[in-house]
Amino acid sequence: MQDNTNTTFGWVLFSGIVALGLSIGSGMYYHADAPELNDAGFPVEDAEAGAAADSGPSLATLLVTGDAAAGERVFAKCVACHTIDAGGANGIGPNVYGIMGKPIGQTVAGFAYSSALSGHGGNWGFEEMDAWLKSPRGFANGTKMSFAGLSSGEDRANVMLYMLQNGGGPALPEPEPEPEPDATEGDAIDDAVEGGEVSPVDAAGGASDLTAIPASGPAT
Repeated sequence: MQDNTNTTFGWVLFSGIVALGLSIGSGMYYHADAPELNDAGFPVEDAEAGAAADSGPSLATLLVTGDAAAGERVFAKCVACHTIDAGGANGIGPNVYGIMGKPIGQTVAGFAYSSALSGHGGNWGFEEMDAWLKSPRGFANGTKMSFAGLSSGEDRANVMLYMLQNGGGPALPEPEPEPEPDATEGDAIDDAVEGGEVSPVDAAGGASDLTAIPASGPAT
């Protein structure tokens, strides 16, 4: 009986040694100790999404071409927490009448703003409100506002126009003029022809590009 017990313990010990060896070997083979390979996946930059966002109209253009009535419809997502009428009561969030142009996180006296917002500084300009409506947590990390944000720049601009209708605010920014296309050499020649001012050199140069000038004298 004693011999069988020793044999059993021996096999158990041998199995443990084999398992440990296999574990160490597999770890070395698959580089399990390399921390840079232990992440589940790897970050991928969405370059196309970023390019699409940057290529859209500017905020100033969206504001000039926007629609306050459409902003009122979008603001329906906010009425569960905010009122926008003059003298309206605070809800989960503060009343936002006349908020545009006012200090950030300090508009309604007595409302318990989060420290992330009340300590942000600055005023609610168009750029600031656009960033806030796009991502409240991105604008003020630690804010109490749980709304995910409006991904559409057009929707954000329309909401700001609706806010301007309810309490006023700063003047709309003027869109930057679109750059004029560069004039080509052909355009310059066409303009000169239309104006009646063509030099012999320009005329000869233009003709040489289009047709061959026959040689003078009798043909041989």
